[in-house]
Amino acid sequence: MLRRWIRLTALALCLLAAQAHGLTMEEARSISLGESETRIAALNQAMLAADEKTAAFLQALADDQVKAKGDRVFVVRDGKGYDPVSGAQTSLPDDAEDVINNNRMRGELDSALAALKLFSKDEKTRRAAIQQLQSDADDSKLALIEKALAAEENPQIREQLGLVRAAALLNSPDQARRLEAARLLAQSTQATTKTVLLGRLQTETEPDVKSALQASLRQVEGVLAWGDRLGALFSGISLGSILLLVALGLAITYGLMGVINMAHGELMMIGAYATYVVQGLFQKYLPAAFDWYLLAALPAAFLASALMGAALERSVIRFLYGRPLETLLATWGISLMLQQLVRSLFGAQNVGVENPSWMSGGVQVLGNLSLPYNRLVIIGFAIAVLLGVAWLIGRTRLGLFVRGVTQNRPIAACMGVNTARIDTYAFALGSGIAGLAGCALSQVGNVGPDLGQGYIVDSFMVVVLGGVGQLAGTVYAAMGLGILNKFLEGWTGAVLAKIAVLVFIIIFIQKRPQGIFAMKGRSAEA
Repeated sequence: MLRRWIRLTALALCLLAAQAHGLTMEEARSISLGESETRIAALNQAMLAADEKTAAFLQALADDQVKAKGDRVFVVRDGKGYDPVSGAQTSLPDDAEDVINNNRMRGELDSALAALKLFSKDEKTRRAAIQQLQSDADDSKLALIEKALAAEENPQIREQLGLVRAAALLNSPDQARRLEAARLLAQSTQATTKTVLLGRLQTETEPDVKSALQASLRQVEGVLAWGDRLGALFSGISLGSILLLVALGLAITYGLMGVINMAHGELMMIGAYATYVVQGLFQKYLPAAFDWYLLAALPAAFLASALMGAALERSVIRFLYGRPLETLLATWGISLMLQQLVRSLFGAQNVGVENPSWMSGGVQVLGNLSLPYNRLVIIGFAIAVLLGVAWLIGRTRLGLFVRGVTQNRPIAACMGVNTARIDTYAFALGSGIAGLAGCALSQVGNVGPDLGQGYIVDSFMVVVLGGVGQLAGTVYAAMGLGILNKFLEGWTGAVLAKIAVLVFIIIFIQKRPQGIFAMKGRSAEA
């Protein structure tokens, strides 16, 4: 392997040379025919003046798409023969035989192709070549890697090439170079570096180098451990933001109005399907503006769920105020009806909602920590919705009426407040916020008839734990449960984490039935 890469090191010089003559028929014949040693020598000679035709011919060899007849060589595609030098179609003899590559020859071809791709103009191709070289780094590759490193302009790819260079130094027979590699790798934040260091520790015999490797390994493991902790924290905040969006609407319908709405999850589902419909309209009629379909989907999701919530309140729930058991049973039945309605309209299978291009990808913070854009956007969206709800409830005329009717309905009616209309407005508001939650959830998961069932119990737990009717408590409870759940998942697994969180909530409510924040004023005495 050392000899193979020593021979391939000359590739870097050939790629920069102006006098490259490209692949010749004699070279194609020598690479394809003869003994392995002769073919490998011809391959290395051809690499000294490699061009796109050389790369294409080597790829055809690696894919077993080359045949030979006498001293003639053919590239075969779709049953037709092509000249490997000119690319022109030529007649393929019926008795042409396949060129056979043994394992050694395949290894040489793979190495040559990876070396050629290292200088590709396409970033993805270069990244793939670096990934392939990481598993086979040794001292003989240094010249090639350093040439590519000097020519590379992308900072992230340069960093990866630097790690490949350090890994190559790590396998050097020179002790000083191995010590240098250990110091370089100590600055890495990549999870693959830990694997490289562990592998070298098993074969290293020099005490000084072994000690440096162990120190570097401890430093890398420390960075990776912090990446895991920060990743769990971010996942917890992300889950908490989703729970907050789901529970905000319930904090109004249940916390302020006292309605146990078991159809809250289905109202969220309606918002998600409204987003799906808007996406389809943009794909059909406004494909050029598809990246902005969410701007239209947000009001559509809010209005669809709010109108459904208003219809439910006016037709069913208004007759059940003060009767919690009947409300629970009625809304549970409504939830089943809404699920069946969606199955009839859109089918029982999940439907896909695509992320806009600006929500795809993520921010790479550490080697093992990436923050997806869609999660970051949802966290920001949850904060915006929370601030909007707090302003609406605390600073507007509608919010004043909602709080007045919630705290003392008879006195509010005596003051001229149309309590029936305020009930409808408040329930529609809570339902509309559930629709916004459904729009957000459509960006991180599949949309289906059972979408709401996975969040209804958690959202009730958030509202009860935070304190009925308390928005601040809802925020604390959502974030606390999200972060606690994700940290426990890392230690106990997802199922035991859910059980532990449920047990914690039960014990907490036993000790403090009013939740984190108790309701103050006359409403607390009711």
